[in-house]
Amino acid sequence: MKIVNLLNRVIGNNGRLLKKANEYMYWSPFISHHKPKLQINIKTQKWHCWVSNQGGHNLFQLFKKLKANKEQFDELRDILGTSSYRNYKSDNSKKEGKVELPKEFLSLTYKYPSPVYKHAMFYLSKRGITYEDILKYNIGYCDQGLYSNRIIIPSYSEDGQLNFFVGRDIFESKMKYRNSPTPKDVVGFELFINWDEPIVLCEGVFDAIAIKRNAIPLFGKTVPKLLMKKIYENLVKSIYILLDRDAIKDSIKMIDDFMKNGIDVYFVNIKEGDPSDIGFIKTINLIKETKQTSFSDLMRMRLDGKKRKYMEI
Repeated sequence: MKIVNLLNRVIGNNGRLLKKANEYMYWSPFISHHKPKLQINIKTQKWHCWVSNQGGHNLFQLFKKLKANKEQFDELRDILGTSSYRNYKSDNSKKEGKVELPKEFLSLTYKYPSPVYKHAMFYLSKRGITYEDILKYNIGYCDQGLYSNRIIIPSYSEDGQLNFFVGRDIFESKMKYRNSPTPKDVVGFELFINWDEPIVLCEGVFDAIAIKRNAIPLFGKTVPKLLMKKIYENLVKSIYILLDRDAIKDSIKMIDDFMKNGIDVYFVNIKEGDPSDIGFIKTINLIKETKQTSFSDLMRMRLDGKKRKYMEI
């Protein structure tokens, strides 16, 4: 059968025909497991991995996830027909850029008789997250599915639309973070930002929650293009940069870019830990004590960075 032969080649292993008509089982390319767990119906085109919880209702979706080449896509279109391909393109265009919380998401504002709920609340308590924070940021968790055993922290745009979410493992697995499968080119926590006041740029969501006031998580160490655009459009006058100590090069670049555009920059030097470690009071005191970064300060930071690099060599 042509479709089965093509699936075998794209997935990389031979499917086993199940008792149920048109159903095949494959070794999953999404996760390592001792049994075949990727089930595909070659008639309805529905597919689902029973371990990673990835799935869909169109084989073109599967081929896209597996990064099939153009020839394989063309072969699939020849087998299934152009109408099936048009349906895929239509669905794909509707979903493009749309962010959705995991379907297993449960809000921590409600108490559940689940061990994962108790561990999630204990983990957040250890990190200084209060019930008021849970309400404000709509923090939740998943106890099953791809994001199982993870706290989910959503980010919303200025009009209240979900634009990203962070999934933090609460049992310290090898993969600490599994975030939204969408681009990070967003303004983190934009719903709570007042552009007329000084803003604080930090790396992660826990840092931003600890800072509390006008803090934007970068979801990394660089400023997303959309955030940079918003900063200039809103004529932001002052920015506090509060990255981890291992991100000094990124901090220097940010300082340089903002100063060139006439923005007052304050580099907050945290000698140990990060805002989520030292807490709100110490972080706010550091911010209050920080003086505006001058051009000579920027030059000194660059020289110090070069000296450290030389010493490491």
